[in-house]
Amino acid sequence: MISRQASHALKALLELAREQERWRSSRELASAQQLPEPMLEQLLLRLRRGGVLVARRGRLGGYRLARESSRITVAEVLAGLGEAAGNSTGRSPRPGGGQLDAARACPPADRVTEALRLRLERARQQTLEELTLEELMFDLRSAEAGAGDGGGLLLG
Repeated sequence: MISRQASHALKALLELAREQERWRSSRELASAQQLPEPMLEQLLLRLRRGGVLVARRGRLGGYRLARESSRITVAEVLAGLGEAAGNSTGRSPRPGGGQLDAARACPPADRVTEALRLRLERARQQTLEELTLEELMFDLRSAEAGAGDGGGLLLG
């Protein structure tokens, strides 16, 4: 799952990806995406520290993407927010002992479900590492185009 904070951050990043060379203030981004500005400002600062955004002070300042949207992955955004994109639990099948001892102590059905959980985590991680803001922009444009005429959403 994507946290609420990550969802808000991605909305702001998509807004920035629309015009990648333009500097946008946190107030402008919050207004465009109907998000609370103080909360969004904190997310933008974390993303700047994480290397996803660059910031500039002054009347013509604000935020913009640190690189082209095709070179920023969702995994990188999550990492910039301090959210682990990988294994959410990081646990072995049984607490205590090594993997081999734990595997022997687990009933076979538990080993199968643990293997499934690990497989799903790997697939999730791979997707987050491959999915870029540019691809999300394609999905956004499809959604916007489909919203006007009742058409469907074409997801990447």
